[in-house]
Order: sequence, then C-alpha cells, then structure tokens
Amino acid sequence: MAEFDIEKTRKQEKRDDLYAKVIRLKDLVSYQDGTVASRMIVNKKAGTITIFSFDEGEGLSEHTAPYDAVVTMLDGQCEVWVAGETFQLKEGESIIFPANKPHALSAITKFKMTLIMIRE
Repeated sequence: MAEFDIEKTRKQEKRDDLYAKVIRLKDLVSYQDGTVASRMIVNKKAGTITIFSFDEGEGLSEHTAPYDAVVTMLDGQCEVWVAGETFQLKEGESIIFPANKPHALSAITKFKMTLIMIRE
C-alpha cells in the first residue's frame, strides 16, 4: 500500500473513532503557540466539518470559497470580514460565509471554531 493511502486510512480511522460517542468539539483540537491548528472530523462528498484553534493574533487572510460555509465559535473571540462588512463573534455565535464572497478572520483572543463546508 502506498504511503499516501496509509496516511489517508489513518486519518479516516481517527475520524471513525468519534462516531457514536458524546464529544465536546472544542476539546478535539488544542491551542498551539503562534499558529493555527485544525482537525477534520467529517470528510464527505456533501461537505466537511473541521475544528480549528487559533492563537491570539493569528487568522486567515481574505479568500473566497465555491461553497457556503458555517462558522460557529466554540471558545474565545474573533473578528470576521465578509464582503466588506466586519463582525465580532464570541463563543456560541455563528456566521454563514456565502459562496464566492470574500471573507477573512483574525483572533482577538485565542479562539476555537467549527467550520462546516457544504458542497453542492
């Protein structure tokens, strides 16, 4: 089996370990100094669910995506820009990034979020 296939299998097994269990999403990824960390927990043709942690001052530069995406804050605070509008989000709040609209985000404090990407 090729090295790529082994790694892909390991990642899927790690996701499978989450099935049919009660989990706390914000506990699935740890904060790491000076960086952004992530863990994909669902990866299907219909879309993905990924948990991210951002250290204070970290962020994602402006970009677009071909699909709608839902961000839900799990911990901390961030600032979000969507198509020229600025929003501040905190734990428990969500925002929808429309497909093909520019968006970006930046950590006000360390924060964790869930990103749900819906493909068509």
